[in-house]
Parts: sequence; structure tokens; C-alpha cells
Amino acid sequence: MAPNDSAGTNGTAAPGTTGAVAGRRKAVRYIVPVAVAGVAAATIGLVPALASSGDPDLPKITAQELIEKIAASDTQQLSGTVKISTDLGIPSLGGLAGSFIPEGAGDKGSASADPQTKLTELASGTHTLRVAADGPDKQRVSILDKASEYSLIHNGDQVWAYDSKSNAVYHAKDNGGQGKAGRGKEQAAPDGVPTTPKALAEQALKAADGTTSVTVGGTAQVAGRDAYRLVIKPEQSGSTIGSITVAVDAENGTPLKFTLQPSSGGKAAIDAGFTSVDFKKPDASSFSFTPPKGAKVTEADEAEGHAKAEAGKAAEKAKGDLSAFEGMSGMDGMHGANGMNVIGKGWNSIAEIKTPGGAALPSKESGDLPAEAQGFLDSVGDKVTGKFGSGTVFKTRLVNALMTDDGRVYVGAVTKDALVNAANNAG
Repeated sequence: MAPNDSAGTNGTAAPGTTGAVAGRRKAVRYIVPVAVAGVAAATIGLVPALASSGDPDLPKITAQELIEKIAASDTQQLSGTVKISTDLGIPSLGGLAGSFIPEGAGDKGSASADPQTKLTELASGTHTLRVAADGPDKQRVSILDKASEYSLIHNGDQVWAYDSKSNAVYHAKDNGGQGKAGRGKEQAAPDGVPTTPKALAEQALKAADGTTSVTVGGTAQVAGRDAYRLVIKPEQSGSTIGSITVAVDAENGTPLKFTLQPSSGGKAAIDAGFTSVDFKKPDASSFSFTPPKGAKVTEADEAEGHAKAEAGKAAEKAKGDLSAFEGMSGMDGMHGANGMNVIGKGWNSIAEIKTPGGAALPSKESGDLPAEAQGFLDSVGDKVTGKFGSGTVFKTRLVNALMTDDGRVYVGAVTKDALVNAANNAG
């Protein structure tokens, strides 16, 4: 194998790849443990462990050249199979989800095929996806299960989602991304839920802003393709991320595999990549869809209207017991009347969010939380104290969140000590 340049680089990502870890702009919602899972997905993305078959002998390349190769990659057509494994260290919610969410607040009505709900399932476990793309207006992602399949299809101005298990269909119109009814492209790939190694790599490279070591770590073969390994490591202490390795197609620069190793060690927290890939134009039939006979079709506007109505009812019902939340407009109110402040930079960025009215964490003692839900909180939370007062740190292998008793939330891909220090210094 030809030697590769492994000299570290700082801030060598492609232009525009600066800023805090992707997804920090999402406000943490009322239920912190549930939010931690969502923030982890939005921050890092989603992906599987794939075995390499040998180290091909490839020409020498520097880290800067490899990053530029990724940036210049313009793969418009491909099809293949992606395996995604995610181990964030979050205990299974099981049947507890309903204990955390106010009645009706998370109800999507009959829209069981809604991609915003279905694709978040990729945040845990191992999944196999079949993907296809033909330019910016045609994409398909199918999640394969043992006895069922969930497919999300974007074709021109139409977005369809179909869940074969429930025989439910979701339909949205893409009007060029304008207006509430024009969110098809967002629906085709919900924000914070990347489904390919390239989308994951792009998010990771955004953190290479002078706080990062970027090197070439040898070669590999993924899905029968020769690839270089790009290794990204935080240079700051306090991050829960140990390293990110991206296998980059040596011919066309397309990321083929993404592996995120936590600083705590052990198995990869996120490991995703192609098991097979073809860069030829997919068959047109891959992007066509007709609702099956007897399927329940839910239009996007109908689902959104139902969800808002139910959330509004839940908010009204909660006002008596949670007066601090008075003035909220459904679930959107949690985006914060006081907004969000980002502390630090790069891998150590921490989002500080002030809940409306300084609302504290719900508890069994306050009557806001059932005993079984409190047991779940205790299993993922550590009580902490400091200059800021007291609070609870909710832990995953990647993203941790501190919620203080006076209603502030600090969340980031950082250690518990880093969160406590941020709260102490926030004033």
C-alpha cells in the first residue's frame, strides 16, 4: 500500500463547512430524554458497520486533496443498499413513550406513514436501506424489515411515503420548497436524518473549523469499491466524539462509509455504509408510485392540521397544571420565547436553551410524571450541583443534556463536566 499523507490539518474542510456541530439549531423539547435521542440524530446523523476486504494500493493523496475530492463529487445517479447501525446507549423506551408526551401532542392522526415519524426509527438499532437517486428531483429510500417495507419516494413535485405493514400512504406536494404545502424536498429527507454516508460526511466536515485534526488513514475497499480513509478527530478535550472515519470512493469522491467512534471507546456509536452500490442511472420505475388498493391516504396538509389541533388541545389542557407554559402555541412554543444561545465552538459547542417561564423538569413528586416514566429518567440521568444550582444530566454515548431545576437546558456532544462548567459560567 502506498504511503498516504497523515499530517494533521486544521480548518481544512471545504469552503462553507464551518460552525457548530450540525443540528444544534433544533431546540430541545419539553421531554429531555426523548429530545436527547433526536438531537443525537440531528447532530451526527445516522449509519452501519461494514467489513472491508483488503487495503488497495492507491496513489498518494493528502488530507486537503481528499476533502476537495469529496467537495467536488457530483454524483447524481446511484442505487444500492446501505446498512445503518446506531448504538447511542439510550435505554429502550418500550411502552413508556406515551408517559412522556402530553395526550394528543404527538398524535399524527392517521398519518402513520409520515416520514418525520418513521425515519426517526433509524436513531437506534440496525437497519437495511435500499436507496436510489437520479438527480435532485428523483430519490427513493426504502427501509427493509423482515416482513414489511417502508418507502419514501420523491419524484418531481410529488412526495409519497408508504408503510406496507399498516397499508398507510402519506402524500405531499413539492411546490419548489415554498410555503407550508411546498415542503416536499424537506419531507423527502427530514432535517437531521441523513440516510447516506455522503450526507453524514458533509455534516461531520462542518465541524472542521480549526478545532479538528483531519488526516488520511490508509485505504479500504467498501462495497467492492477502492476507497481512501479520511480520519477526523477533535483536538479539543471534553468532546464525546473520539473520531470519525469516512471511506471515500477513490474514483469519484463519493463517501461510501461513515464510522463514528465515541471518546469513551467500545463499539462504534454510528457506523453506516454501502454494502452494494451502482453509479448507473436507476430504472425510472424506482421513482413511480401508485397507492395500493384499500390503502389509507393522508395528505400532508391534513396531517399537519390534525397534529396542530391536537397539540393545541393538549396545551390548553396543560395550562392549569403547568402555568409556566402559558402563552405557548402548541409544541412550537418550546422553540423558546428567550431563544437559544450557543456557548463555545467546534466540537465543544453547547446549546443553552431557556424553557418558557423557567419551567423545571417534570417529576413524580410534582404529579407531572408517572412512576414508570420517572424510573426511566432515573436510569439515564445523573443529579448534579454547582454554582448554577442543581439539575439532572441525561446521558447518551454521544450527546448529553443538562436540565437545571430553574428551567435551563444545556445540550451538546460533550462530557457531563463540560455541561456543568458551561452552566456555572453562564451566569
